[in-house]
Amino acid sequence: MKQILNRLINHESITAEEAKHVLVKISEGQYNQSQIASFLTIYMMRSITLEELQGFRDALLELCIPVDLSEFNTIDLCGTGGDGKDTFNISTLSSFVTAGAGVKVAKHGNYGVSSASGSSNVLEALGVKFTNNTDLLKKQIDGAGICVMHAPLFHPAMKKVAPIRRGLGVKTFFNMLGPMVNPSFPKNQMVGVFNLELQRIYGYLYQHTDKNYSIIHALDGYDEIALTGPTKIITNASERIMKASDLGIKQIEPSEIFGGNTIKKAAKTFQNIINGKGTSAQNNVVCANAGLAIATVNQLSHLEGFALAKESLESGKAKASLEQLIALSK
Repeated sequence: MKQILNRLINHESITAEEAKHVLVKISEGQYNQSQIASFLTIYMMRSITLEELQGFRDALLELCIPVDLSEFNTIDLCGTGGDGKDTFNISTLSSFVTAGAGVKVAKHGNYGVSSASGSSNVLEALGVKFTNNTDLLKKQIDGAGICVMHAPLFHPAMKKVAPIRRGLGVKTFFNMLGPMVNPSFPKNQMVGVFNLELQRIYGYLYQHTDKNYSIIHALDGYDEIALTGPTKIITNASERIMKASDLGIKQIEPSEIFGGNTIKKAAKTFQNIINGKGTSAQNNVVCANAGLAIATVNQLSHLEGFALAKESLESGKAKASLEQLIALSK
């Protein structure tokens, strides 16, 4: 590790193979906490290269506990986090709206590190019990249209890193990896990223897979379609800038999608929206994201997907999906 750290401190980069090797050694407990913290900190102060991110991704996929959900044509709606915006749990709510519209969702998530409430925090507060039992996950996705894969249950190799990440309390390159290391290897992916540079890297990496994807970054800094300004979207077929007006709705203010700074507040906001008591701004943001996920899987226009998402939320199908998941997770 000393040699690697010296090279990185001298502004050199490491190869994909070296990056993979470091993460495997971390998982085996071959480095102490100070070395791991130093390694993570370096990547907060300089940009990660395509090769480095590829190596880290390959290591985590090789070390994970895989789940075969290939009988379902699933999508994962997962953001990198780390945008520092403290929105409510938009991608998690969007996942249930997507499931309510009949699209199978394999949601990968974790506890919040750089935010008050990650997807796992809010789902746990709502009564969802996490599992890595394949039969139970299949039962959930079959009955509720969605299953949740809580990252620590599938990435045991990263136990050494979790307390260090919590201690640092800021985004690290593990935020960048989250959406890429879903242990069920979904064929469809909607990813939100926190800057344009990472969006380009993701686009390049996904071009070399068989995934059907949409990668999003709001140009004012959000890792989701925030409707507070234009959003850049990269898919298998195109790159485009979308605006709220493209969906026939108004641009909103950042304060309208603030999520609060406690898990309790996040859970309350989540329940309000899924129970049909959300504000127009909250509902539109959720449906804009769910609509893109639905459109990505079913090869529709974003506007068509948005209409299906609105129907899922307003009819109570999204709420039914959540209730069914909670029941099936007990």
